[in-house]
Amino acid sequence: MTDDGFGNSRRGSRSGRFAVVKRSVAQLAARSNSREPVSRGPARLRVNGAHTLISSAQVAAPLSEREHRTQLRRAVLASTVGTAIEWYDFFLYSTVTGLVFAPLYFPKSDPLVGTLEAFAIYAVGFVARPVGAAIFGHYGDRVGRKSTLIASLLLMGIATFLVALVPTYQRIGVWGAIILTILRFVQGVGVGGEWGGSVLLSMEWARSAKHRGFIASWPQFGVPAGLFLANLAVLAFSRISGPQFLEWGWRIPFLLSIVLVGIGFYIRLGILETPVFTRLAAEKRIERAPILEVIRRQPKEIILTALCRMGEQAPFYIFTAFVFAYGTGTLHVHRDFLLLAVLCASLVSFVSIPTFGHLSDRIGRKRVYMLGAVVTAVFGFIYFALLNTTVPALVFIAVLLSLIPHDIMYGPQAALIAECFTGRLRYSGASLGYQLASVFAGGPSPLIATWLLNTYASGWPIAWFIFFCALISMAATTMLKDYTNKDID
Repeated sequence: MTDDGFGNSRRGSRSGRFAVVKRSVAQLAARSNSREPVSRGPARLRVNGAHTLISSAQVAAPLSEREHRTQLRRAVLASTVGTAIEWYDFFLYSTVTGLVFAPLYFPKSDPLVGTLEAFAIYAVGFVARPVGAAIFGHYGDRVGRKSTLIASLLLMGIATFLVALVPTYQRIGVWGAIILTILRFVQGVGVGGEWGGSVLLSMEWARSAKHRGFIASWPQFGVPAGLFLANLAVLAFSRISGPQFLEWGWRIPFLLSIVLVGIGFYIRLGILETPVFTRLAAEKRIERAPILEVIRRQPKEIILTALCRMGEQAPFYIFTAFVFAYGTGTLHVHRDFLLLAVLCASLVSFVSIPTFGHLSDRIGRKRVYMLGAVVTAVFGFIYFALLNTTVPALVFIAVLLSLIPHDIMYGPQAALIAECFTGRLRYSGASLGYQLASVFAGGPSPLIATWLLNTYASGWPIAWFIFFCALISMAATTMLKDYTNKDID
């Protein structure tokens, strides 16, 4: 017997599928005897005007314990791999912004102004993320998590691939920056629909409430995985292309994204819809306008979940995007050294994110999250103290440790946010709350950091900005309900 990659033998996997078929045939026979119409292939349920595609096996009978475990592993794998690919696309743009876009697309600007203009285009992706959350949240709560996630993956991947083909200012003038802005907006729409669906795809396959924090943390694992892949790709082609990096080296990682999207697309095609959405569809509890409904019913949760991300998201993009402009421009550190340091920091997150997700199952989401906010408030000052020494070893340590305070919050964050919303509105509500923070936290933070640096010629005001963001997270988190180990709809 050979292993299928998910802990089951091939023979066991076939017998599991055979059991599903037997139950399906039995139910179809019963329908035939009662003169009910028999469905063939995937079941298409029409609920409140929406067509929902669910496999016939799911409609016919519930899965066995073994089949459920297999689907859980596949859902977690599909969520994590797909999320890693989408964040690779998004972080690739973030990494290259501070290194490439200012000289190539704003060559006539002062270096500082060029950096600000490049980060302004970068911020457009964050403004677009709530738009993506609204669009994909609507369809995720209407037609299902799986199909919506496939669409978001394709949208993000195609936009990233096209970035590699955008001509520079020298060829088409200002149109290069305009095209970049459009593609960055499309990227933001795609990633805006990704997070909520990937978290729900994993979390809604959980058999009990005892491990939701750990299971939901795996799609979060896609963030450091995407960061690692993006920095690895840029570092590799920086070394390969050498002085030609600004000519063609930076474009190759964007071209490679289409291969990763193909892999993610294949993996996501092989999973089933989540049991929670399947039950909601069968019970005809699908909302006609889930975005409007969640805004009407749970506005407090949307606002608080967005604000609780201030201390997590704003510092993260200072640590992973602004650091390249600050390191190369102010500290005169080589770009490859910074790329390697951020790459190593993302490796630390491979362990820390699921660890803190698991810890939240043991001691509570809010306790772990509040701890992370406190550590972040203090770490900002340590971070810039180490960077400003310009001693390579200390700079490396600062960057290496920078994501741990973030991970203390990010590990339990998926479950903390998703558990706040009812099942029939969860994709919309969780996505809106999560992505709204991008408008006032993630997107502006490199711009604010650049302005503070230019105004005060020091990194210490940026540390105070991180401190302020952490305080907002603490205040918002105290007002959220904690559903750790509690049953939710």
